Amino acid sequence: MTQPVAVPFWLLLLILAFAAITLASHFLFPSVRWFFRKRAEKALARLNKRLDRPIEFFKLARRQDMIVRLSYDLRVLEAVADHAAETGVPGSVAFQEARRYAREIVPGFSATLYFGVAIRFARWLSRLAYRVRIGKVDAALAHIDPKATVIFVMNHRSNMDYVLITWLVANRSAISYAVGEWARIWPLSALIRSMGAYFIRRGSRNTLYRRVLARYVQMATAQGTTQAIFPEGGLSLDGRVGAAKMGLLSYIVSAYEPGGRDVVFVPVGLAYDRVLEDRILTDAALAGSRRFRGKPLATIKFILRNISRKFRGRFKGFGTTAAGFGPPVSLRRFLCDAPDAPTEELGAHLMAEIIKVVPVLPVPLVAAALTQNPADRAALLEGMIALQARLNAHGAVLKLSPKGVQATLDEGLEPLLHRRLIDENLAITAGSATLIAFYAASVLQRLE
Repeated sequence: MTQPVAVPFWLLLLILAFAAITLASHFLFPSVRWFFRKRAEKALARLNKRLDRPIEFFKLARRQDMIVRLSYDLRVLEAVADHAAETGVPGSVAFQEARRYAREIVPGFSATLYFGVAIRFARWLSRLAYRVRIGKVDAALAHIDPKATVIFVMNHRSNMDYVLITWLVANRSAISYAVGEWARIWPLSALIRSMGAYFIRRGSRNTLYRRVLARYVQMATAQGTTQAIFPEGGLSLDGRVGAAKMGLLSYIVSAYEPGGRDVVFVPVGLAYDRVLEDRILTDAALAGSRRFRGKPLATIKFILRNISRKFRGRFKGFGTTAAGFGPPVSLRRFLCDAPDAPTEELGAHLMAEIIKVVPVLPVPLVAAALTQNPADRAALLEGMIALQARLNAHGAVLKLSPKGVQATLDEGLEPLLHRRLIDENLAITAGSATLIAFYAASVLQRLE
């Protein structure tokens, strides 16, 4: 028992490594986790005191725990059984498929990353690229039941939408986004997931996948998670606010319980003087396909060119961006007023409310006036004044220059001239008509 035992040196190192791992996992790691968990809980308690809508425990659950919870949810197990019966695959195989979908969908929210990094980055990037004019978000949220689940429903103009809305509601809540497959690339996917976003496969016809996704959305809504969704299902190709697709809305409405937590939809209208992806979007519209043909080298060149202009003091930004907030729509009240109304009616109502609050900015206003083929700047100014009067009569949200209509004309016209979309005689240049129509569309739609 006390005699020495000779072992190879490599085996001794292996034994010591296993011993160290065992010691750490059983004694050190639990203590370290407890220490950091306590610090995190205290920091989160301080954070929740300054948020209008505190972060929900559902969002703070460990990602692996949420995957297990979703995988073993009764409705998911029913979906697994139905899928196995329909396809003839073994139940264990169907369950593993559902578990894979759950792992793909469930986010891994990090309060530290969201409030410590993401919001600061969103604020910096928004102000770097645009002149931000914010709507009355406080008025939109002031009278909402604190226990209600808030869901921001927005038009989808640009991938900057995620950045802008994250900053605008930073002091009120942490938002969980539904993001498309474009973001499922490493390391972007890990960053987006840690910010609380969940991935969806747009257009997927896999019934099992749709039922797993539906159950996750329903669980998050039932637990009060603040969410942001784009009912259009994709970026606008023509500059207009499109019709709502019923996917996420139908999941929320189908699981709503009248006696439970209310769901309140907040319409948000987003607008930009310059949509960074505008040429890609209009090209896709002309091609009749949503397969965007982005050019990585051209994108990198565009970024580097503007960084160089920023360092030389020649970068003036991409104009104005703004958000308008409409009156909240209570699902409880909507269903009380129209108990037999289909989800399509709710979707149409929400999109109509979004159209009302999409802000009118200088470039879209100038673009709308240019569609009337003005002979000179004086005629263009008269056209803008006439459009502004009609917009005011319709109750539109105007985010124009505070210095007056002449300053608005200068703000809206200069970018179009700089990009050579029009010439000095105000004539639309060859190949630019679709872009002018793209920017004018939101103004003209508001006047319909």
